[in-house]
Amino acid sequence: MSFQYAVFDFDGTLFDSMSIWDNVGELYLKSLGKEPEPFLRDKIRTFSLKQSAQYFQQKYNIALSEKEIAVGINKMIEQFYFNEVQPKHNVINFLHILKQAGFRMCIATATDRYLIEKALKRCCMENFFEKIFTCGEVGYGKDTPMIFRKAIEYFPSTRENTLIFEDAFHALQTAKQDNFITVGVYDKSEPNQIGVRKMSDYFLSSFEVKGFALNNPTRGFTP
Repeated sequence: MSFQYAVFDFDGTLFDSMSIWDNVGELYLKSLGKEPEPFLRDKIRTFSLKQSAQYFQQKYNIALSEKEIAVGINKMIEQFYFNEVQPKHNVINFLHILKQAGFRMCIATATDRYLIEKALKRCCMENFFEKIFTCGEVGYGKDTPMIFRKAIEYFPSTRENTLIFEDAFHALQTAKQDNFITVGVYDKSEPNQIGVRKMSDYFLSSFEVKGFALNNPTRGFTP
């Protein structure tokens, strides 16, 4: 099987950035004088920023628009994306390998575009990716496959020659159920690692890889 295209999630897949999202919902609500419910992070883990804003607005009776809530959350994390967040270890080398192999690549993310662009540019990684798709712009979260479908429509490519790289169980499940070929990427923030492996045709425990075993999905990528 010959793969030519790769669609990458950003947070937890390319960049070690999930820590900021683990607490930002609670911090935002507290900044408005609201008491976050127990296990809030688990409740909104699968939400896009728009879906989180909708949930906060309705659940906590916040007298702000969805857009205003999303802007407020982004303002809390801008410093992190603009100046701090780093790519995962060896991911740049991994992307070089794919590019040298002829892959065309894009990003499909729930995070807003301007934050992604800032982080990529700071880390000199923007030239790897032809396009960035965001859940906000597509209009759907990763509980539906629309963002992945938009990516293969853009290239254009097919499900058979495209790899979807994700760290989150729910996103891998969405892609897998829509017949995409999935690559699970380990990230410590994802609690359902058994589910991640189950939904992955290939699995990366890290980006420390020298070659691929793409002809044997049970082996995944080999070190």
